[in-house]
Amino acid sequence: MSAFNRRHHHTRAIRIDAYERDDGLWDFEARLTDVKSVDFRLASGLRPANKPVHDMLLTLTIDRALNIVAAHAQSMAVPYPGHCDTIGPAYEQLVGLNVMRGFRESVKARLGGSAGCTHLTELATMLPTAVIQAYAGVVLDTRDASAAEEQSVQPFQLDRCHALRTDAPAVREFYPRWYRAPKP
Repeated sequence: MSAFNRRHHHTRAIRIDAYERDDGLWDFEARLTDVKSVDFRLASGLRPANKPVHDMLLTLTIDRALNIVAAHAQSMAVPYPGHCDTIGPAYEQLVGLNVMRGFRESVKARLGGSAGCTHLTELATMLPTAVIQAYAGVVLDTRDASAAEEQSVQPFQLDRCHALRTDAPAVREFYPRWYRAPKP
């Protein structure tokens, strides 16, 4: 670790929980908290140590085709009560978006800057990869390598990250049918 003495000042925690509902939809709850370990003076007053400066929850309901069918934002702790906590209804603009087709760009266009809350918008942009992880093997077919060899459709996860590029050694090893040699 560091040779310097350090004093902790701040913790940001982000948690995303996925819930499969009995109606076939999924609820994704993304929560962001900021807590200072020291008293923190804001224009709105003193925030005592260990009391959240931010505690925000963004809940999206998503169908199996990755479309957002409901959105709700709630701010339980904010630096400027009566002001920051009024933006929640704006996040209903996420309804109709697909989390895998231009989602982050659409979120920024609709809710970036003063059109939204920096923290809630940041939470929204984190959701696509969390949705994919939750849907993997349940909604999305992420077949193991042996099953993938028998299928005619490329596994969903290929070409979605560096390690699983179709020209990568991992694909050559675990998904040889889908491996494509790198172009010189």
